[in-house]
Amino acid sequence: MGASLEGHPLPNPFDPRSEPWKLPVRNVPVMSLVHDGAMDATRVLVVDDEPMVREVLARYLEKEGFAVDVAEDGDAALAAFEAAAPDLVLLDLMLPRVDGLEVLRRMRSRAPTAVIMLTAKGEETDRVVGLELGADDYVTKPFSPREVVARVRAVLRRSAPVPAPAPDVITHGDLTIDVPRREVRRGDNPVKLTRKEFDLLVELASNPGRTFTRSELLEDVWDFAWDGDTNTVTVHVRRLREKIEDDPSEPTRLVTVWGVGYRFDP
Repeated sequence: MGASLEGHPLPNPFDPRSEPWKLPVRNVPVMSLVHDGAMDATRVLVVDDEPMVREVLARYLEKEGFAVDVAEDGDAALAAFEAAAPDLVLLDLMLPRVDGLEVLRRMRSRAPTAVIMLTAKGEETDRVVGLELGADDYVTKPFSPREVVARVRAVLRRSAPVPAPAPDVITHGDLTIDVPRREVRRGDNPVKLTRKEFDLLVELASNPGRTFTRSELLEDVWDFAWDGDTNTVTVHVRRLREKIEDDPSEPTRLVTVWGVGYRFDP
């Protein structure tokens, strides 16, 4: 797999060919896993009775900037749903106490929150019922945590309000971006950008003050899901800084948010 978190390998724990998961598992009914400065982060509730599944999905989602709560059974899931109002729920259908389909029914009666079902291969009937009850998608076990994160992002994009299109001309100080003409100027001087450099600049400059993770930028600008290597984003940001910053080593426009990604400051 190649990815790591806090110095530990992150194998696919849902594939019997993978190495065993090495980190200690936190087994609590309901727990918020992100609190430090993540009040406005997109919140995901992970519901599964297998501690390893909860642990690994939570860690992958945390790494991508999500605020994460976990629940180990149906009662805990409903309590967490009421307490924290998640933006999306990853819901295992085979739960103790209150089964997943009943949890889905109750959630749907309260709010139109996005739901992705976690199912076993033999649960086709339950998947159909879940989709009819309003679930947005499903993932069949065994699955890759990366695939789950990609599906979370895809469902959130589909369920989000349609953003306003970028204005034809974006101006921040001496930087002018003419979107239809695909031209950039600093004062009176034209700035030559590659196609992807231009697209990346428009994405960031159209949302000043918003922090993007590298994987979000890969999906939005390059139009493919994170495969574990976000180096292409890092390289393009570095090249953009060389062209639009007064001092690329001390950027004031394309700012790094350490541990998360990048932000455009006007």
